[in-house]
Amino acid sequence: MNKYVNIPTRWKITGLSFGIVAFTLLIVGIILIGYLLNVKEDQLSQRAMITGQLVAQNPIVQQNIESEHASERLQPVVERIRVINDHDYIVILNMDRIRLTHPIQERMNTQFDGGDEGPAFTEHIYVSKAQVADDITSVRAFVPIKKPDQAQEQIGVVVVGNVLPTVKDILYEFRHTIFVIALITTLFGVWGAWLLANHIRKQTFEMEPEELARVLVERTATFNAIHEGVIAIDDQERITVINSAALNMLSLNENEKIIGAKIQEVIPDTKLPEILELGKPLYQRDLYVQNRAILSNRIPITVGDKTVGAVAIFQDRTEVNRLAQELTGVQAFVEALRVKSHEYSNKLHTIAGLIQLEEGQKALEYIFDLTEEQTSLSQMLMQQIHDDNIAGLLLGKVSRGKELGITLKINKNSEFTDFPEGITNHDLVVIIGNLVDNSFDALADFSEVTKEVHLLLKEEEQQLLIRVSDNGSGIPSEIIESVFSRGFSTKKKEGRGIGLFLIHSIVSRVDGQIDINSGVEKGTEFIITLPMMRGVEETNE
Repeated sequence: MNKYVNIPTRWKITGLSFGIVAFTLLIVGIILIGYLLNVKEDQLSQRAMITGQLVAQNPIVQQNIESEHASERLQPVVERIRVINDHDYIVILNMDRIRLTHPIQERMNTQFDGGDEGPAFTEHIYVSKAQVADDITSVRAFVPIKKPDQAQEQIGVVVVGNVLPTVKDILYEFRHTIFVIALITTLFGVWGAWLLANHIRKQTFEMEPEELARVLVERTATFNAIHEGVIAIDDQERITVINSAALNMLSLNENEKIIGAKIQEVIPDTKLPEILELGKPLYQRDLYVQNRAILSNRIPITVGDKTVGAVAIFQDRTEVNRLAQELTGVQAFVEALRVKSHEYSNKLHTIAGLIQLEEGQKALEYIFDLTEEQTSLSQMLMQQIHDDNIAGLLLGKVSRGKELGITLKINKNSEFTDFPEGITNHDLVVIIGNLVDNSFDALADFSEVTKEVHLLLKEEEQQLLIRVSDNGSGIPSEIIESVFSRGFSTKKKEGRGIGLFLIHSIVSRVDGQIDINSGVEKGTEFIITLPMMRGVEETNE
């Protein structure tokens, strides 16, 4: 069996097609030959019957059949009729069943014993088929011969016979036609098979079936070996590829029928079908799929200029986010401690100076004022902000603002308990931290005496509202649309332009909304709304 494996596909297809054509021609030929044999038999039977009736009604035959020299008188006449009408034999029998005529001279005046002549001697007209030799069959018409007088008495029988052609005779007769048909059919069959084979080769990228099978096995093994999830769909949004990592990440049952199913029915929130409409790739996008934070690259699959599908390669960010949350929390508290250390160092110097000046009462008043301010802010954050990372971030930013000569005012109506679906404390730290830092940057070179940043973090029934505003120089209207682009910044410093891009990625991931109110010399206000449950329409306060 292995000797057939290395035969090229086009030769396999050509050979198979040629075999099918040959087999079809054979079947059609058998049917046609059978039909031609039947047609020939009918034609010969009809001709024999017509000739038999002509001979039976011939006056010479009727007048001489009972004469003493019947054979001598009838043989020339009947033989001439036989030759003219192209019959194999015409035999005239008298009522004693003696052959009066026959093409073979030795058989004249001998007894006829065919076995099928009986009804003819009782005035029946019919056609019979008889086996005259092992491989020879003939059809013969039996016609009674009657006297020409009014009595119409039967005086003999005429037998007209024709040998039926064999299959070999038919093939020989139509040999030229059969050859032409076979030649044309074979040529067109081979030509068509060759074109089909070439077309299939092009469709399979000039690869043989065993190569395709090997590539499929290798691809499947490769997909299942990599740790990243892979999902591909066709242009009808049907899943064509999904590897083991994707099944595990998305908690899908591998025993269910997934290949061929609509992706919206299996994973409704992948956002992979939108690549079919865009026709361009989207890289490094954060998504929230099946209650998991993932980082996704989504790429269209194109053949020529047509998009025939899309593939998504994604990583589970859950563990990474957990580590990032811990790191962010530690960093926030380290920054807060650093700021506090610097702040308290300055305050201790102030208190020490007042004591050296023997202003003990003023030193006590200064201490009480600081304690009251710090206690009030800490109590408000502890009671209304139920996440240590967020509370620590806000305390740190307040202290950082004081270092920069900027007042960060946290709205007393701020309240936070639960995270929106798909949002982690790391995400909120990124959003709030970058918004506040942007406001600090906007006020750093601002000439106003009073520099203020206002922050509201408000959890409502259907959304979480984050509002950060400053009284800085504002954002020119012509660049507002560009502030969320990666790398865009109004500050000419390396490493800038990433904060608002990260904010936009997080908000887009959970279908949130960002609004900017800004004007030159009028300050800037960012309003971010995050739905508590995905799919719920948000309303801005």
